[in-house]
Amino acid sequence: MIRLRTGLAALFSAIFVLALILLLPLRFALGWFDLDRTGFAARAASGSVWGGSLREAQLGSIALGDVDAALSPWALLAGRARLALEGHPSGTGRALHGAVSVSRHSVGIEQMTAGVPVGDAFAPLPITAIDLDDVSVRFVDGRCERAEGRVKATLGGDIAGITLGQGLAGAARCDAGALLLPLVSQAGTEQVTVRLWDSGRFRAEFLAKPSDAAAAQKLERSGFQHMPNGYLLSVEGKF
Repeated sequence: MIRLRTGLAALFSAIFVLALILLLPLRFALGWFDLDRTGFAARAASGSVWGGSLREAQLGSIALGDVDAALSPWALLAGRARLALEGHPSGTGRALHGAVSVSRHSVGIEQMTAGVPVGDAFAPLPITAIDLDDVSVRFVDGRCERAEGRVKATLGGDIAGITLGQGLAGAARCDAGALLLPLVSQAGTEQVTVRLWDSGRFRAEFLAKPSDAAAAQKLERSGFQHMPNGYLLSVEGKF
């Protein structure tokens, strides 16, 4: 009888611990697994850590809207927290699919595909949205170690008379410890180079090569600096 009671107590304890793990609320997990290191946050969370939902989620200052979220048990076994996300960011028609990931020494996003509005983060540059196509970025001990995928910037207006309705696009990569997004227009005469550090700080540079003197004068009146390779406008901020 003593052996049976001990066995039952151990069994009930194991079931209790397993139930706690399986029913762990998502809102607790966001803090416990230190996911805020990625800049990821949400106004409210509901459901379990293995299948819940987040209301008004955001990555830095970029709004992701309401998304479904699930923690990967396999990534936990490897020593990192990986939160898979699915949803539709507010103000865009493109579905969001991907994940944010964090471990003791690294943070990043994995295979992220989405169209996300950026508000006035890049003002005075009229970049209104960023499209991500299977983008993965990993920072290790504060330095960009790996970056891949296609990025496109959508502009909601013109810059000193330059209209870029087709946007600017390029491939993500790492450069000197920062995430580098070298985005170029279809004509190749305009480019936006964005550098982003793991702290959320960024620097965006818009370089234009005007075709005539009138366009060059308009760029100068708009705050562009004359450089050997064109006219440059720099913006710094933090997401």
